Formats: sequence, C-alpha cells, structure tokens
Amino acid sequence: MRIGELARRAGTSTRTLRYYESRGLLTARRTGNGYRDYDEDDLRLLRQIRTLQDFGFELEETRPFVDCLRAGHPAGDSCPASLAVYRRKLAELDGLIGQLADVRGQVARQLSAAEEAAGDAVPRCEMTG
Repeated sequence: MRIGELARRAGTSTRTLRYYESRGLLTARRTGNGYRDYDEDDLRLLRQIRTLQDFGFELEETRPFVDCLRAGHPAGDSCPASLAVYRRKLAELDGLIGQLADVRGQVARQLSAAEEAAGDAVPRCEMTG
C-alpha cells in the first residue's frame, strides 16, 4: 500500500510516517516509480507505536517493541528488551503517582486549614452583595 493509505488505516498523517521513517522506526520499500510501498506488517508496527504512545511512552521507548515485531515475534512485547521498557515505565509511573499523592495530601491539608480558619462563617462574595 502507498503512504496515504497506510496513514489513513493507521489513523495518522503521511508527515508522521515520514518522521518515523527518518527515525528508523518504519522502513519503506520503493516501487519502480519511486513511491513508498508498505504492507500489513508496517501497519502492525504503527499500531504498536500508537498504542504505546497512547500509554504515554516516548517515541524512542517504542523502538524495542518495533524491533521485536521486526524479528518475527507475534507481539511487540514478547522480547526481553520490551519487558525492560515496561518495567522502567511502571517505575516512572509509580514515582509520579507518589508525587501526585504528596501534592494531593498538601492540598487537602491546606483546604482543611482554610476551612477551619473560616469557621462556620460563610464567606461573603463582595461581587454578589
């Protein structure tokens, strides 16, 4: 299939596909007249990349998954390098969750202190009278 059809089927743009090609994540074959030519395996690679990016993976983090598919594995996450990326991403997410929990705790304490300082009095908004 040509680049336009691949982009349409993958739900992306031809510009994105050219970018992936420049980064070595997608390899186009050329037809006799110079058009880029792709197949179903390329579509599978793109779907893997897009899924991972939807999960928050950086483009470069998708490389082991693409390499795994190119090596003939049935899934991009069936190789040790892909599993290592998953582990790193989970550790990163756990760290972010911890940071968010800390911030949430600080905001909850601040709210509680503000409510306590206000007492039972309902603040009067000067704009509404």
